[in-house]
Amino acid sequence: MGEIQRFGLPKQGGVPASQAVMADGWLFVAGQVPKNAEGEFVVGGIAEQAKQALDNLMKTLKEAGYGPENVIKVNVWLDDPRDFAIFNRVYSRYFTLEHAPARVTVQAHMMNDFKVEIDCVAWKAPR
Repeated sequence: MGEIQRFGLPKQGGVPASQAVMADGWLFVAGQVPKNAEGEFVVGGIAEQAKQALDNLMKTLKEAGYGPENVIKVNVWLDDPRDFAIFNRVYSRYFTLEHAPARVTVQAHMMNDFKVEIDCVAWKAPR
């Protein structure tokens, strides 16, 4: 096994969890929630919150040198299953049919007051 790299390490005293961990070309991105750059939850419905969570996911991928075309698997947790269709419309702006990853979407009671959380696994040939 090659080197393990961690991205988005917590600040001192924070929860010991990285935003992403890379090993042998595999990138495991932690659950991304609809928090803005100031660390505040985005107010609004599923469309606004999904956009922010997906923007956060794309930012984390980019920081590690990956893009949506490298994503193999996506896990989505929705607070309300009635948000599924709206979520899919937003999600389709980030992932194309040409590079469509496998995906699981489930209903989950969120630990905070937000409507969606998204994580993924990506891969590209190690250098």
